[in-house]
This record gives sequence, structure tokens and C-alpha cells, in this order.
Amino acid sequence: MKSASGHLPDDERLLCRKTSGGRWYAAAAKPGQELKAAQHLERQGFQTFTPSIVKTVRHARRRTERKVALFPGYLFVRFDIESCAWRSINGTLGVRSLVMAGDRPLPAPRGLVESFIELSDNAGLMQSAFEQGQRVEILSGPFASWVGTVERLDARGRVFVLLRLMNGEGAIAMDRSALWPAA
Repeated sequence: MKSASGHLPDDERLLCRKTSGGRWYAAAAKPGQELKAAQHLERQGFQTFTPSIVKTVRHARRRTERKVALFPGYLFVRFDIESCAWRSINGTLGVRSLVMAGDRPLPAPRGLVESFIELSDNAGLMQSAFEQGQRVEILSGPFASWVGTVERLDARGRVFVLLRLMNGEGAIAMDRSALWPAA
């Protein structure tokens, strides 16, 4: 119930954040801070989702695998715009601002975030189904950032990717999690 000033009491603000109702909204994050912003929003009680992939990063002759956002600079936050104190999201560490339409947050199309959630595992890592002949980009390992063609799939989750090597082509067995559909 709103007070005479039109604001929700503090205990009701926290309660409305913890409900599963509401819509998904996009929030712009500071560069490289999508996962940090999600952690801070979750500490405040908001439900977040950051579709992620594992990518090999090369630096100073070293390769490391890191979890990075699928949409660099963005994450999704779920809340009920009518009953929650959503303006606090803009002041959260790692968040630049909610994506707005005028003076109100712009909701994500219905079903969009839910479909990303269905395509991801429990850690938020996107899983993808591949077909024979499909072009794919390798995200991690010694062939990171190479583009190849799916030659075949096996029952154990491996994908055989055809790569152009030296004077010919060779099939490399890869785990599905190391691949992403090429643009």
C-alpha cells in the first residue's frame, strides 16, 4: 500500500523485488561489468539474467578462458514496474542505466529472455544446437576465433568441425560449448 506521499514503504519495496512477476527489461552496463552489475542487482533482490559464453582471451602469449556476456554492455532485469522501486537500478554499481522509452523503462519483447534462459545451462552459459553444414565460430581452445563448418555430430556431445589447415581441410573434434553459430 502506498503512503500519502505516493511512495511504497521500504519493506514493501523489498518484497516486490523478490516476487517472480513482472517483465524483463534491458539494462546497459558499464564496459566489461555485466556480470558484476548482475551480482549487485541480485544482492538488492532483483532477478537478473546475463546470457553468457566462454571465450578464449589472448594476452601476452597466454590464453585464458573467461565467461563473457553474449551481448556486451547489456543484461536483463525482471521487475514489476508498477509496484517496485525500479529507479534504484540506475544507481547500482556496474549499471549505466535501464534502456528507456521516454521516462519509463522499455520492456524486452515477451518471450525473448525466456527463450535465452531455455537455451542456457544453470550457470547462464548459452548452449546451441548445431546442424551438419552449419558455419560455426570456435570460442575457446587453440583454434579460438577460427570459423569452420560442422562436418558431423556424435552422441557424446562432440561436434566435428571442418577447418582449412595449411593445404587442405581437417576435421577437429570439439565440445559443443566451445562453438557458436558464425555470423
